[in-house]
This record gives sequence, C-alpha cells and structure tokens, in this order.
Amino acid sequence: MMATPVIIAARRTPIVSAHGPLAAIPASDLAAHVWRALREERPTVEPDDVLLGMARGPGGNPARVSTLSAGWPCTVPAATIDRQCGAGLDAICLAAAEIASGAATAVAAGGAESASTAEPGRASFAPVEFGDPDMGPAAEDLARLRDISRGRQDDYARQSHDRAAAAQDRDLLADELVAVGDVAGDRRIKRRPPELFPRAPGVFSADGTVTAANSCPISDGAAGVLIVDDDVRVRLGVPGLAVRAWARAGVDPRWPGVGPTPAVLSVLQRTGWQLDDIDRIEITEAFAAQVLAVLDDLGLEQHDPRICAEGGAIAFGHPWGASGAVLVVRLFSALVRQSLGRRGLATCAIGGGQGIALAVERVGP
Repeated sequence: MMATPVIIAARRTPIVSAHGPLAAIPASDLAAHVWRALREERPTVEPDDVLLGMARGPGGNPARVSTLSAGWPCTVPAATIDRQCGAGLDAICLAAAEIASGAATAVAAGGAESASTAEPGRASFAPVEFGDPDMGPAAEDLARLRDISRGRQDDYARQSHDRAAAAQDRDLLADELVAVGDVAGDRRIKRRPPELFPRAPGVFSADGTVTAANSCPISDGAAGVLIVDDDVRVRLGVPGLAVRAWARAGVDPRWPGVGPTPAVLSVLQRTGWQLDDIDRIEITEAFAAQVLAVLDDLGLEQHDPRICAEGGAIAFGHPWGASGAVLVVRLFSALVRQSLGRRGLATCAIGGGQGIALAVERVGP
C-alpha cells in the first residue's frame, strides 16, 4: 500500500521586487531562512531529503548549500530541481512521490529565486522551430489568439491587487511569513487606483494588451513545506494537507500559458473531483491574459472567490522557481491555519510549453 504524503508545515519569505531589499541575498540563503523556520516549527522531524526548485540558479547545487546553512546535519541529502516557473511546485510533487513510494518518511521541498543575482539572458525553452518565445510575448500572442480583451486583463489584475491588500489588512498573511533580516513583510502589496490600468502602455507591442499593470513583477523570494508520511502526522497529532494527486502536462511551446489546463484536468481525473468540489484554487498569475485563458478553458469565472482569494503574483510578485511553492504555502494557510475549506488546487504555467498541478485535502484534528 502506498503511503499518504501530508504537508504539516509551510512557510515563505516576503516577496519583494528584484533589485530591492533582498537583492544582495542569494537564492540559497533565501531558502535557508525557510528551512530554519520549518525546523523550528517541527523540531522533531528531520528530513530524509531536501528538494529545492529554481529557474535561474547559479549552478552547482543550491539545495545542498541551503540545507547545510539551515543547520540540518550533513547526513541530510539535497537536490536542486529545474522545471522553470513550475520548479517549486515540481519539487513538492517529487517529495510527495518519495513519501508515497516509501523511499522517505519526511522531505522538505520548495523553491527559491533571486532574480536580482541571476545572470542576464536565459537558456532556450524550446527548439528554434517552435519560436522559443519568452513568456511575455507568448502571453500577448495568447491574448490575441483567444480574443482576451485589455479590459478583462485589467479587471483581473485590479482584482488581484485588491484581494492581496484586503488579505494584508486582515492579517491573513503573517503566519506564513519568515523575516529575512529587517524585511518582515511583502513590499509590493497595495491597492492600485483604477485609472492606473488603462493608462499603462503595451509592453511587447505598441498596440498590445499585455502591460506592466496586468502582469507580474519579477521578484526575489523563497517558499517551502515539510511533507511526511501520514503515520508521522498522526503521531505528532497535527493537522495537515494530504497530497491527493499531482500531474504534469505538455502543450505547444508557442502557447505555454495554457499549460495548466491539461495538468488540472489530469489531476481531476485522478482524484475523481469536480472543480465545484474544490474550495481554494491557486494559479501563478504571471500574466492576466494567461490566467484568463486557463479559466476560460476550465469553465471558471474570473471573479470566482476561490481563485487566488488573497491575490496572486500580479500583486505579490513572481519569484520564478519559488512561485509554485508559494501557492502551496497559501493553500496551507487557508485550509489548515485558517480552516477556510477542505480541498485545494495549485497550478502553474511553465516556459517551453508545460503545466503542473497539485491537489490537496485537509486531514487531522
């Protein structure tokens, strides 16, 4: 019988704009802050492995650096995972697979990114015959292909900012945060005036609809979780999020923004759930156009209160390889810490034409 993987702790650093207050801190150090917080929260659980997702790392094995910096013993191994913007979520899926297979009883997993220290340029997402588009131009092309208007994109972006500001005002984010030096909270969250959105020019073409106002800012940050066999959770007597299914999918590299659609459908098939059965849905908001295309595919309404209920990357920022892990931290806060539902879904689009999704369910006292 396969073991049930359960997330029993989840934390993240503040998310701040690249070249801002965390600019001098490498991604491995950002991750180490998260691992230390998880160690303090569950001091009796030592991981059998540590998996860290990263999209634009410095090479080597930052996961191992972060693990040792966090104070776990030399006997704890670690690996760095690269699935670009889905790397942090993929690390969590891989950790769940280790638990489910019986290869481990506890794994720390997440993502970290220091866009501030990343080398300029990027490696290819896809062969040149596919065009190998950056995510921004691909979102612009997707908006044209799907006839997603500038008004819809701006409306969704304004919603993200408003929801994030409301969450911060209600102190719904504090318990998931771990300070990095004197940076104790997210720095970008604030309500944006409605007139800001229609004034913003197109970023990728003069007549484009994708703008800085309806897109995510490039950011620094880290997030992680501690996953254990459910028998460990029961012995500890704590609640958690059981990982019920995960899936990856490939799509045409020219339209990477729709990658979440087949991944989500696969997860729903594996769990037997319907979208109406899910209380919280978190999606990496790289671009409003991309999110709206996925919501249209899935038959979801853009103002659905379950979708990025406390705002998303458009408001907080997008620390590339960490963003998928941030989604799971958000689900843990909502479903476990705040008991705002039972079932959750996290999903990301990935450069090069991929998607990833994870389904979780609250268990325990």
